[in-house]
Amino acid sequence: QDKEKLEICKLNDPPSAETVKDMIKYARNVIEEFRRAKHYKYILCLALTPTGVELLEICELSLDKMGAVFEDSNVYMLHMMYQAMGVCLYVQDWEGALCYGQKIIRPYSKHYPSYSLNVASMWLKLGRLYMALKNRTAGVKALKRAIAIMEVAHGKDHPYISEIKKELEDH
Repeated sequence: QDKEKLEICKLNDPPSAETVKDMIKYARNVIEEFRRAKHYKYILCLALTPTGVELLEICELSLDKMGAVFEDSNVYMLHMMYQAMGVCLYVQDWEGALCYGQKIIRPYSKHYPSYSLNVASMWLKLGRLYMALKNRTAGVKALKRAIAIMEVAHGKDHPYISEIKKELEDH
């Protein structure tokens, strides 16, 4: 699976090994920079920290740059999309968060085992976003996918599953 996780763009003129190596180095650095920026957001006073908009800008610029070499299913791209989704949730940009989540779910389903809680968590987030955006049909479908995975991972009687089922009934 490593080949799929580190997939590069399929271009007529594929990037050189050196370009790919440089992009991996860039991706690792920007991920670390983003982690530091998020960390400082929580420990310094607000006047000195990056805003949600600035954090999202870091993600988007990085995704643009990495997207010239990496496929969306590449783990570095997925990591940055996940961070961007989190920032969108933080600033209450539900449409933006949904857009990133929709890009993430297919590769997550491919990279992770069938009953991965990472995949279930993404389906849960997507379901709640769809519901918040008044797309009940897609929301119900996503939440049911989350429940199906969680029932295997946690067992059918887990309180969290009951909570999600109640959420479905309430909508």
